[in-house]
Amino acid sequence: QVQLVESGGGLVQAGGSLTLSCVASGRTLNEYVMGWFRQAPGKEREFVAVISWSSLTTYYLDSVKGRFTISRDNAKNTVYLQMHSLKLEDTAVYYCAADDRKAGYPGVHTRGMKYWGKGTLVTVSS
Repeated sequence: QVQLVESGGGLVQAGGSLTLSCVASGRTLNEYVMGWFRQAPGKEREFVAVISWSSLTTYYLDSVKGRFTISRDNAKNTVYLQMHSLKLEDTAVYYCAADDRKAGYPGVHTRGMKYWGKGTLVTVSS
């Protein structure tokens, strides 16, 4: 079982930046696919970014490409989401996710993952 705890959310003005962190416990993450999802008020949860267990490949939601970067530090059991040029529509609860399945990467993982954090709120203001 993997426990995931996100941090780094908060209130930021449009155009600003935030970096989210997700620390895992219970397992070492070096064989896990890691991802970030988000859920805006009144909307379904959506995929944001995913990174392979080896860090060799990453995939992003089209609307965040070029603005968000997912990375991981397996030695620290931590995954990050750097967010730049934030927009009002980026406002959401952001969830860290992990999955020990490798088959079907990344398509399977963009649809959902096995383990979830409780989320951290990002609010972008005008």
